[in-house]
Amino acid sequence: MARLWLLSVLPIIFIQYWRPDVINFGGEEVVASPQDSEIHILPVPYDATSSWMKGSEKGPEALLDASPNLEFYDIITESDVRKHGIHTLDPVVTGDDPETMVTAVRKAVDSILEGGRFPVIIGGNHSVPIGSMQAIASRYDKLTILQLDAHSDLRPEYLGSPYNHASVMARARELAPILQVGIRSMCDEELPYADHNRIFYAHQLYEDPSLYDEAVDMLTSNVYVTIDLDVFDPSIMPSTGTPEPGGLMWYDVTTFLAKVAARKRIVGFDIVELCPNPANRAPDFMAAKLLYHFLSLIFSHR
Repeated sequence: MARLWLLSVLPIIFIQYWRPDVINFGGEEVVASPQDSEIHILPVPYDATSSWMKGSEKGPEALLDASPNLEFYDIITESDVRKHGIHTLDPVVTGDDPETMVTAVRKAVDSILEGGRFPVIIGGNHSVPIGSMQAIASRYDKLTILQLDAHSDLRPEYLGSPYNHASVMARARELAPILQVGIRSMCDEELPYADHNRIFYAHQLYEDPSLYDEAVDMLTSNVYVTIDLDVFDPSIMPSTGTPEPGGLMWYDVTTFLAKVAARKRIVGFDIVELCPNPANRAPDFMAAKLLYHFLSLIFSHR
């Protein structure tokens, strides 16, 4: 009987959780036309190059689906960033070929930048922002690409592709100086490419939180931020494709981002690697909250 009950409930769970439409970030409380919005959100539901747990292609929809449940007054910045206008674009949907996806994302972000809008990309796995980094780097000098991540992602290629999620920072360093924060996993193949003077390992940050300020000091005037959600400890963010113990906590990350936003010009960011679990929606909400709070931090200084 228990099995029959479970089989009868599963379709209901699936229908309620995976909605066929991609909603606007924030739902009806955040409705703005493209021309009236300073902020454009680009969903990219891509997961073809993931190497362990699949499901990050469902991340953008899960984040968007959770977002209407946010409270839109940001207590820390005492602001409501909705006033700047937030518009959610149609998702970039391609086949499995990673190079095709990267090209499509670059074109989409180029279009956002040409319109003078602020780009936010939500993935999908960590291959997704390679295209956005290319678009940003072609338009901004004095740029640093700041990575918050558990993994260094410095392999020249992985599983036969230079556009694999494990190679994203190898591609990033071809475009601009990189700075890596929260790292706690690396393979020996990456060691020749690792600049340990520009990597702030999670265990070092735990032992000496003043290193966060040192990291900010190393950034240039313009910063693009790429956030792999596995930078957080899996105790609060279990819904990622490759969770790693010993991660950063909520205020570690948001306090650091606040310092970056206060002292540097952030020209775009992405949030990737949400691998949602229908049995635990809290990480979906946390990802949506991170996106909105980071926007609040950025636009409170504009």
